[in-house]
Amino acid sequence: MRTKWHFTKTEWADNTLRLLSEENVEVTHLKPVNQVITDSDAAAFIYLAEAEAGYVYLYVHESTWDEVKRALDGSHPVEAVGTDGTFALVSFHEELNDLIVNIEGNSNYGEEMVQKVEHVFFAEQR
Repeated sequence: MRTKWHFTKTEWADNTLRLLSEENVEVTHLKPVNQVITDSDAAAFIYLAEAEAGYVYLYVHESTWDEVKRALDGSHPVEAVGTDGTFALVSFHEELNDLIVNIEGNSNYGEEMVQKVEHVFFAEQR
C-alpha cells in the first residue's frame, strides 16, 4: 500500500527546515528509504519512507522549494512535522541534489517541471 502526504509550507526552527502538512500526519514511526523521486504533474519532489503498512510518499511541493534550496545551500537539516513529532529526511540533500542535476535540461521530466526546477535551483547560474 502507498500513502501520500503533501507538504506545502515550511518553517525554520534552530537552523532546521521543517516541512509542514495541512493534513494530520503521524511521522515518528517512519523509516527512511533514502530516495527522492519526482512527480512532474504535481510539481513535487517525493521523499520515500517506509511504514508497517507500506511506502509513504512525502510530497515536497513547489511552494516549499525556495526554502528547500536555502536548506540545501546552507547544509541545514530537513524534517517533516507531524502531529506526533518530527521525522528527519535522511540523505535528502544528496538525493535531491542528484535529482535536480538530472532534471536540468532534461525534457523527460516535462518542460514545465524542468523550467520550475531551473528557475528555483539554478537561477543564480544563469
